[in-house]
Amino acid sequence: MSWENEVKEIKKRLKLIQEMGGKEKIKRQYDAGRTTVRERIFALVDKGSFKEIGRLTGLSEYNEDGTLKSLMAVNSVIGHALINKVPTVIYGDDFTIRGGAGDAAIYEKMITAERFANEYRMPLIRLIEGTGGGGSVKSIEADGYTYVPANPGWDWVVSNMATIPVVSLGLGPVAGLGAARLVSSHYSVIVKKMSQVFVAGPPVVNRLGETVTKESLGGSEIHGKNGVIDEVADSETDALAKARKFLSYLPSSTYEIPKRIKNNDPIDRKDNWLISAIPKNRRHSYEIRPIIESVTDKNSFFEIGKNWGTSSVSGFARLDGWPIVVLANDPQVYGGGWTADASQKIIRILETAETFHLPVLHLVDNPGFLVGTHGEKAGTIRHGARALAAIYQLSTPICSVILRRAFGVAGAAHMNHTKHRYRFAWPSGDWGSLPLEGGIEAAYKSDFIKSDNPKKLLKELEEKLNHVRSPFRTAEKFSVEDIIDPRDTRKELCYWISLASKNLTSGPVSFGMRP
Repeated sequence: MSWENEVKEIKKRLKLIQEMGGKEKIKRQYDAGRTTVRERIFALVDKGSFKEIGRLTGLSEYNEDGTLKSLMAVNSVIGHALINKVPTVIYGDDFTIRGGAGDAAIYEKMITAERFANEYRMPLIRLIEGTGGGGSVKSIEADGYTYVPANPGWDWVVSNMATIPVVSLGLGPVAGLGAARLVSSHYSVIVKKMSQVFVAGPPVVNRLGETVTKESLGGSEIHGKNGVIDEVADSETDALAKARKFLSYLPSSTYEIPKRIKNNDPIDRKDNWLISAIPKNRRHSYEIRPIIESVTDKNSFFEIGKNWGTSSVSGFARLDGWPIVVLANDPQVYGGGWTADASQKIIRILETAETFHLPVLHLVDNPGFLVGTHGEKAGTIRHGARALAAIYQLSTPICSVILRRAFGVAGAAHMNHTKHRYRFAWPSGDWGSLPLEGGIEAAYKSDFIKSDNPKKLLKELEEKLNHVRSPFRTAEKFSVEDIIDPRDTRKELCYWISLASKNLTSGPVSFGMRP
């Protein structure tokens, strides 16, 4: 006697599970420009590597004789696969079954994915669509009672933020618990015009008297610019590619250090245009991203959060093959000054660096915190002080290159001054408590009041003080460690990373990263 019949039963049940929510629901998914959950997984992972967990899990009905009458899959698919040859856990919502709602789910599958990734120290990717396991009003009728809310597996969600890289992709409308899972990650992405994120959807909001659509309530034009999500993708394919690239810079867990890859970009490469990258006229701005791309390995810069906190630029890159975090100011936005949202963006990328032991390159052109009523109303100083704290709590190596300005409290935050200052300046360096422009009027206010010719006095003071603002005078006093030819920046940074990489240590951080 063999188990042939039981093996046939496995195949029969798998076929039923693969039907998901049925042909009509699958068609509706395609008509909306979206693919199904397993199609997404297969497109994401290394070919042929996905191993599904709980593949026979479903909602079943039986005949009186005990034979199977019907079997419908639950709306979550979990498993593990290789991504860039690295074992990774994947959790995906099936929107064709009750729109991903909790009354068609088995919470243990979701919890299993989170726990498995944590205990085996593997990165986790969530493919979220719908409520992400959240409840539905229909469950009240089925259960016959209401329940006190609890978020299943949230202890693992919190733990994973401090243990493994977590990526969440919103691949359709995402609400409630799904929205909370989306943002509880190190990198979150939604798809333009296809994905929306909200606490509660339009039917609930409209009932409260506000007329909205899914897009006007929680589309990419809103959440791509306010920091709720990190990136807006152009398509599902683009979102999956971004997830793969993000993970390529990080170790599998905080118990490892980031891995170096082969570098084909010479460490002594010089881009001659850097000598004139910073305008001599201090009123003129410049583009920061070409400078980042010039001093790091070719094609390695991966920007994160491009559309929010825009006076700050952050992301990953490589130096001589070593992954690093890049932090810079964009002088074309508020002069590069730290705003409230830029400060939050800085905190986020620095906490990622701290969690996964990434050295930090800080390219500095910081005129200070954003001033004026807009900055005050946004609570800039509180958020800015938290960003300053993140700099001072950073335990990974940091190298600062002062490109131009470093003024005030925010300018002082280019590094922790109590530790070894591995720091360079370009000849364009300009620093102090306040810029001379504007600062002179404040410092010599009484003289201007007494003067018969304030404009002449201002010009005289500017000429006098411009002589002493030279960065070379600062270098003479060892208040800046070195001034270098901008064209030598890459060579100097690659030498720094050769030292910094030897001092990277693995292990959990002192505090867990919060969303």
